[in-house]
Amino acid sequence: MRPLAPDNASMVLRFSPLTMWRRFWWTQAICAAIALVLAALGSRATTAWIYSALIGTASWALIDGGRHGLARWRLARTTTPDDELREGWPGWGWMAPVVALGALGGWWLGSLAGDALTGRRSAPPLDGDWRRLAGLLAVPLVAAVALTWFFYARSRMASIEATVAQTSRQATEAQLKLLESQLEPHMLFNTLANLRALIGVDPPRAQAMLDRLIAYLRATLGASQRPWHPLSAEFERCTDYLALMAIRMGPRLAVRTELPPALRDVPVPTLLLQPLVENAILHGLEPKVDGGRIEIAAACDGDRLRLTVRDTGAGPGAAPTAGTGFGLPQVRERLATLYGDRAVFELHAADDAEGGTVAAVTLPFDTSPP
Repeated sequence: MRPLAPDNASMVLRFSPLTMWRRFWWTQAICAAIALVLAALGSRATTAWIYSALIGTASWALIDGGRHGLARWRLARTTTPDDELREGWPGWGWMAPVVALGALGGWWLGSLAGDALTGRRSAPPLDGDWRRLAGLLAVPLVAAVALTWFFYARSRMASIEATVAQTSRQATEAQLKLLESQLEPHMLFNTLANLRALIGVDPPRAQAMLDRLIAYLRATLGASQRPWHPLSAEFERCTDYLALMAIRMGPRLAVRTELPPALRDVPVPTLLLQPLVENAILHGLEPKVDGGRIEIAAACDGDRLRLTVRDTGAGPGAAPTAGTGFGLPQVRERLATLYGDRAVFELHAADDAEGGTVAAVTLPFDTSPP
């Protein structure tokens, strides 16, 4: 038994009423321009506009109708339609006779309709002087070819732009997934390295840290699979991580958080602040004998959200500890991927007597992910 072919005509052909409406008004604009030229050559302006509009509209309807009909016919007979065919373009080889016949039919029908409206007799019989007919048909035929090419070029340009935009979105999503997949193991490895350092000097505290790590991973790894979560969840994850670090650092680590209730539900990228907190511990508090304080705060700055991680540690450039060079560049790359130039990342020395470092992220104040 012969298998049934898929209904490509109904499933694949793309039809946009808005595009059709725009093409109609583009046709009217060209008809108005032709009418102005005819009026400048001596024709009556009103009469020239009536005939030009009627002939142009009839030609456009016949050509566009023929285009869609041919596209549906071809789609029903192919299993591998290209993008042009899906958008209703059967090809110039098929469209050439459609344009010629559409221009001829539109001229004839428009002339008859114009005669009916004006009471004139301008439409010559088809069996009359063919030289005169050819001269009369030259203007609508040239206009039909020009408009068909114009509509075709605009359609192809829009299709190419849509393809480029889709490809760009896919590349952005792939880059973001890569960055996120790198961030989660980075956070885990840093924590395990801290645990390893503690095992050799204080096994009981290392055991407590391991228990805390298990609880922390259970609470956070599932949530980290989501690309976005409320700002309150981001603060909770950072607080959990700092509680884990406090087991190793003891009284050398103090924590302060400030999250206004109005900002708790604002969506932010997951693990956005985590690298900033890790950086504050590694380069700020670890090199300082007395440790210090880490402050995590959120504030609304007009139409923007400002997140800051401040430490009272050694200050920028003062820490001898060498890092991996991963955390802060990763934050910058994620922000650039998600927000482009709408997000700002700053890292600078604190400007008060306590010293230390301030890392600040400024984002568009959105109530939903971009």
